[in-house]
Amino acid sequence: MQLTGPEILRRMQVKKNPDIIIRPFDKRCLGSNSYDLHLADTLRVYKHTLPSGMKPAIEYQGQNIVYSMRDWFENETIYKKFCKSPEKYDIRNPRYLIDPTNPTHHETIDIKIPEGGLILSPDVGYLGSTVEYTETRNLFPYIDGKSSVGRNFILNHHTAGRGDDGFCGEWTLEIRVLYPTVVYPYMRIGQIYYEQFKGKRMPYDKNPHSHYKGQRGPTAAAIIPIDSFLKEKQK
Repeated sequence: MQLTGPEILRRMQVKKNPDIIIRPFDKRCLGSNSYDLHLADTLRVYKHTLPSGMKPAIEYQGQNIVYSMRDWFENETIYKKFCKSPEKYDIRNPRYLIDPTNPTHHETIDIKIPEGGLILSPDVGYLGSTVEYTETRNLFPYIDGKSSVGRNFILNHHTAGRGDDGFCGEWTLEIRVLYPTVVYPYMRIGQIYYEQFKGKRMPYDKNPHSHYKGQRGPTAAAIIPIDSFLKEKQK
């Protein structure tokens, strides 16, 4: 059963041990059955996935500027190299693969989103985060894109839109765009919903195997374990 907007507000206003905490909170962002979340001003990209000399994003200079492929490169020399050997700068090239078990592949670089906006590339995956810090207890929280965000073909999460009872932190977003697209700090990027569940609680912040307790800012992936014990169970 999904909570309505008024019920979300009621649970936030409980003076002792509220089920929902959202900081900062503004009632203008409360919807019929969700609360709008906003994009923080820092993005991170995996260093390993960036071809040398290519920009992960372009500062937006306004609608009167004519942009071109050249703008994705740090200088004219690198752009000419791209024109001669585009496969070296193609992220489909296996040289830019991500090994989920390799911590060096999760090293990131930070990109600040200027107030005037930042152009994202369809060829790059970005880790973003919500401005809002949330705490949820006795409920199942999850985030999704807003309709207007989706209609601009901005994907704000891949598989990590579902949270946990007991999760406390800012939400990391896995952002992709279909076209070169401008994003702005504090733009509405998604919505958080809450559902009730049945059964004994196993809070995320009390689980010793939880990876992202109290996360702040765009948080890189934890190492994905290979559970060799499953081999034994299959024998």
